[in-house]
Order: sequence, then structure tokens, then C-alpha cells
Amino acid sequence: MIAGIGLSDYPKAPDLDGVQHHVLAMQRALADCGVAKADIDGYVGAGGSGVMIDDPVTMAEYLRVDHTYIDSTMTGGSSFEFHVQHAAAAIKDGLCDTVLVTYGSDQLSRMGRTLGTGGFHRAGQRIGGPIQYEAPYGNSLVGAYAMVAQRHMHEYGTTSAQLAEIAVGVREFAALNPDAMYRDPITVDDVLDSRMIADPLHKLDCCVISDGGGALIITTAERARDLAKPPAYVLGAAGAQTHWNISQMPDYTECAAARCGPIAFERAGLTPADIDTIQFYDSFTITVLMLLEGLGFCGRGEGGRFVEEGHLRRGGDLPMNTDGGGLSSCHPGMRGIFLLIESVRQLRGEAGEAQVPDARIALACGSGGWLSAIGTVILGKEHP
Repeated sequence: MIAGIGLSDYPKAPDLDGVQHHVLAMQRALADCGVAKADIDGYVGAGGSGVMIDDPVTMAEYLRVDHTYIDSTMTGGSSFEFHVQHAAAAIKDGLCDTVLVTYGSDQLSRMGRTLGTGGFHRAGQRIGGPIQYEAPYGNSLVGAYAMVAQRHMHEYGTTSAQLAEIAVGVREFAALNPDAMYRDPITVDDVLDSRMIADPLHKLDCCVISDGGGALIITTAERARDLAKPPAYVLGAAGAQTHWNISQMPDYTECAAARCGPIAFERAGLTPADIDTIQFYDSFTITVLMLLEGLGFCGRGEGGRFVEEGHLRRGGDLPMNTDGGGLSSCHPGMRGIFLLIESVRQLRGEAGEAQVPDARIALACGSGGWLSAIGTVILGKEHP
């Protein structure tokens, strides 16, 4: 179970580099639950700060974590949902007792710097692997998601106004978060009037760029009972991948959430109707729609109408991204760890004005790559 959580400073912390975000988040997570660093025997990370030192092996040395278990799974933004699944299994199998997961990035503060040398470059960044065959044709990251949105609109009649509802709802929660990058209320018209980035996605359909980091302490149920804060129990978790590069996506109207979601629910012994709050990877508004449908919160092709009905808004029956999400609060490159931290805050009743009444079951779903690798974690307030 997740016994400790910690966030570094966001949305902008020019005094911190990526590695320092790891450190600050770890310190706050340890203080949160009362675990001593010497008691940690597992370390998990996915890198992401933009410098080589934060690969997990080097980062474990930097943090002075003496581990018997280490995991460097890297699936982009969903890495941390995979990490929880792996860490919980490792603890259950006796490979370790207490696992630290960290992430940190100074993406916003280091914008404008050239990354990498040699090979094919785009926007100053070296492009390697299979994507080098796509990059010369000019498709951007936003463009990849725009293709998915266009196909969804073509197949099901989804509208830009329906996608805009997602951004408006997330901004309602961001207004309650003093640390969120953007807090001013917005309307559907504001989203539709914002600059077109990649048709049909407007600027306000796209996540922010920020600094930030997070940390989790995962341990046994027995140990968690003696710690400072109530734990969040891992009831079920699963992950799946359908592709990595966008040209290889088998179906632009379905992502791997449709594969891993049913497994996570089965392992938890729950259904979508049992979930009190969802924390979704909202890199773009279309990402949310794809996850909603894939996880079974609505039927395939029904996501537009579902969000239009207000289910995800404050006061709705499925409040989403109660910290303001990636669309308004923070997105330091890989946001999956923030979904887990906010889920724990909700289950503890620590979310302040954004608290979902009587939240007992939370679901965090991360998306990595281009809707490529999806990780789902279902957390509960009580021991199963």
C-alpha cells in the first residue's frame, strides 16, 4: 500500500534542477509517513529530469538508498502506475519491504536549452529509434493526439465543445489549488476561441508545461499501521501497451485502457460504478475521453456526451483531476505520479476545498507515449 506521499515545488521552481526535485519530493514523502530512509530497501524510478544522473541506478546512489530491489520501467507518463503494480508484487513476494518511488523534472525552467548532439534533430532534440522515420514529415506530439481526436469525431460525432468541457471542469478544481499554474475560470467558448494548435485541438485542450516532482513510499499493510498517516491500499493494478509510435496505433478510437482496465477491476473485485474519484492523465482533452471509454465509465463513442453531462465536474458523480490536472495545474513531462498522490490525498480526506465527499475508492490511470502504454491503479481507503 501507499503509506507516504510527497510533492516537490511546482509549477515553476527555477532554483531546483531535475534531480533536486527528486530529493525534495523524497524528503517530503519520508516526513509525511515517518519512515526512515535507512528502512527503504527498494527503489523505483523512470528518470525524466533531462539529465543522465536520474537514471534509477545512479539516482539510488545519489539518494543513498541501499536496495535489494530496483525497477527502472519506463513507459512515459504511465511509468508510475506500472511502478506501483511492480512494487506491490515485489513486496508481496518478499523481495523487499519498503519501496521508494521518485520523479523530478525542471522541464519548464530549462526550456530553450539544446538537448543532445548528433543525429536527426527536431526543436534541438536528437531523435532516435523508429520515430526518426516519422519526425521528418513534421507531425508534432500534439498532432499525434489531434489525429486521434479527428478520428473520434469522424466515427462518433464528438465535438470540440464536448472536449472543451473537460478543460473547463479541470480548471474548476485548479481554482481551488493555490499552487496550480492557471486558476482563472474558463468557459467552453474560451477553449474554442483559444489558438488552434493542431486541428481540432486548441491551446486550452493541451496540458501546461511545468517543473515538479513527486515521491511515493510503498510498504506492507503491517508496517503501514504504525506510520503517521493512514495508508491507501492497492486494491488492483494492471498495465498494457498497444503500440509506441503513433503510426503503429492499431485503432485510433481505442487505447490500451480497454485491455488493462478490466484486469485491474477484476483484481480489485470492483466495477466502474464503485469509483468515487478518478485521476486521469490529461495531456490533452482527447486523452481523457479515450481513458473514460477504455475503462468502461461510458460506452465506446459515448465519451463526448458523458463529459457534456457534467459527470467529471466538481459536484458530479465522478470528479476528475481534483488538483487541477495537467491541463491547468502542472505537467512536468511525465505526470503519472501526481495522479497517485492526488488519489491518496482524496482517500485521506486531505484535499481541502477540492475534497470529494466520502471518497473511499480512487482510480489513477496514466498514459505513456502517444496513448501507447496505459497503467491503471485502483486504491482504497480500507484494507480489502
